[in-house]
Amino acid sequence: MDKGPFLAPVFIFLLTLLTCAITLLSCLNHSNKRRKQQEKKPKLPPGSMGWPSIGETLQLYSQHPNVFLSSRHKRYGEIFKTHILGCPCVMLASPEAARFVLVTQAHLFKPTYPRSKENLIGPSALFFHGGEYHKRLRKLVQASLCPEVLRRLVVDIEALTLSALTSWADHGRVINTYHEMIKLSFEVGILAIFGHLEPHYKEELHKNYTIVERGYNSFPTNLPGTRYRKALKARKRLSEILNNITRERKEKKLLERDLLSCLLNYKDDKGDVLTEDQIADNIIGVLFAAQDTTASAMTWIIKYLHDSPKLLEDVQAEQKAIYQSNGSGRSHLTWYQTRKMPVTYKVILESLRLASIISFTFREAVADVEYKGYLIPKGWKVMPLFRNIHQNPELFSNPQKFDPTRFEGTLRPNTFMPFGSGVHACPGNELAKLEMLILVHHLASHFRYELVGCESGIEYSPFPVPLHGLPARFCRDLDKHFQPPFSSHIS
Repeated sequence: MDKGPFLAPVFIFLLTLLTCAITLLSCLNHSNKRRKQQEKKPKLPPGSMGWPSIGETLQLYSQHPNVFLSSRHKRYGEIFKTHILGCPCVMLASPEAARFVLVTQAHLFKPTYPRSKENLIGPSALFFHGGEYHKRLRKLVQASLCPEVLRRLVVDIEALTLSALTSWADHGRVINTYHEMIKLSFEVGILAIFGHLEPHYKEELHKNYTIVERGYNSFPTNLPGTRYRKALKARKRLSEILNNITRERKEKKLLERDLLSCLLNYKDDKGDVLTEDQIADNIIGVLFAAQDTTASAMTWIIKYLHDSPKLLEDVQAEQKAIYQSNGSGRSHLTWYQTRKMPVTYKVILESLRLASIISFTFREAVADVEYKGYLIPKGWKVMPLFRNIHQNPELFSNPQKFDPTRFEGTLRPNTFMPFGSGVHACPGNELAKLEMLILVHHLASHFRYELVGCESGIEYSPFPVPLHGLPARFCRDLDKHFQPPFSSHIS
């Protein structure tokens, strides 16, 4: 019997069955691969993006920034997303994450701020840039604030500080400490940027800068009558004033070591110089970085010392010993003496930690970045949260307690960043600390003060300061028969 006609259909059936099985296995394998790839693909961090377009900006402005950030940190963990100031953002609240963004993988994150803030400071300011431009400008700023220059500024900063303290004491009135500290830090900033500056220029700069400052943290709407609109107009006037100062300096061809001279004398490898707009943007940027932050820190130092009487006694003992070694103030404070104030220096460091003047910094992802299994999309803002790190109880025991002794030992790396970290850390941090040391020296050695209406609380203007600017009354320490050791020659 011929079996060929019978076997052919069976063979075809088996071949079809085998083909279907192979196809099915292939589909299952592909499905498994795709499922595994989807499982491995990083997801966006947890968090809320808020309302369409405006995100959570209204929530940010309706409460203190540290409340806004700490509540989300507590709810979502050390990495979370939000949408503020027109930008999708990823917030990072751990030392490791801050180092990842600012140091080890800094090339993946460019410095940036919301456009509303860039418009007020100026797009050419060094802290909005990276690469060669940032490197060149940073060197210029550092050259104007190097130890050699700061040594020469000690006498002038001391004169400005003593003049301010004497004025507060002589009037015997209650002052807004923060507002007075702003005036003092503005004078020091002008000194570092311009050296001697004509009073009419100084007055115009102060008037318009104050308007810009008020609009910096206001809701960024460019409508007539709003703070932001007024700030934009004042920013334009600032450029005009600075351009006039720059042109006068060029004509006089003065050889100084102040910041403006460094900017004017700069030439790159091709012989190109900085434009007037670049100079103006960087001067305003440095002034912005130098004034409010330092003023806020000095105000908090006054508050924390007042609230710690025993610590104030220790600081007074340290500073009076220096004062008496100078013949009861007949000689100037020296740079060397400012390096030998261990008790005062720890007080300053702890004030910077607890107050956390710079709550966070802005970066922008230049590519899709994965961090701890989460996706940080290209173009999103990335914000290391310094305040959350400084006040983390796992990093600082009893973090709300003012305790300078915590700086007697070695801190865990990347847990203390009052001036930022990495190549974009504040280049003026030594000037700021010098101002604080000189202030505390004269305050503790021959002045006394009392706070008026000691309400606890924080307000933002635009950086954190004690409530109502810390109202206080200052007076001379009559027991020392105070005599001014010198008169200011700063105009």
